[in-house]
Amino acid sequence: MNVDVRKIVVGVEDVRHDGGPKLDKPILKGFVAAIVKNPFAGRYVEDIQGMMDALKPLGLECSTTLLKAMGGDPKSIEGYGKGSVVGTAGELEHGALWHVPGGYAMRELLGQALSIVPSMTKIGTVGTILDIPLHHKDAAYVRSHFDGITAFVADSPRPDEIMFTLAMATGGRPHPRMGGLTQDQISKWDGQR
Repeated sequence: MNVDVRKIVVGVEDVRHDGGPKLDKPILKGFVAAIVKNPFAGRYVEDIQGMMDALKPLGLECSTTLLKAMGGDPKSIEGYGKGSVVGTAGELEHGALWHVPGGYAMRELLGQALSIVPSMTKIGTVGTILDIPLHHKDAAYVRSHFDGITAFVADSPRPDEIMFTLAMATGGRPHPRMGGLTQDQISKWDGQR
């Protein structure tokens, strides 16, 4: 199955503070979006799983592109997430095709990444905003890393396209004060705690 990519867009935020004291080191939060032709647009297809395998190289390309935009050091990445916006001629299940190719590619690239990759999938029109959830890559319950990043591409997705996204962060929220499990308290190394 052919994966027809129209374009790839990258955005990186350099967060220096969030109204509190300036951080010693800014937190980078970034996303990459691949705009892909939806081969299933406009019709119901029962067996679509073959596209998951076809998307695996794109998952690795997007992960590598985003990591490079964020400085290139996999050890600097603390959080991640993914998502997709399916154009109006598609269905939610088409966006779910990104779970394995996107999530596993990031985990492979980052080395130790035990936590499930949080995700959001929705149907949308051109310019639809996608809020990608983020959490800690090794322990989903690290409360300081419950965050997100907003991604959109002005001309995407068209009705017969899917916008597949990945997101990474070099830290959690800038001034966490809500308690709970902290990054230095990860002890079980089970993806949760």
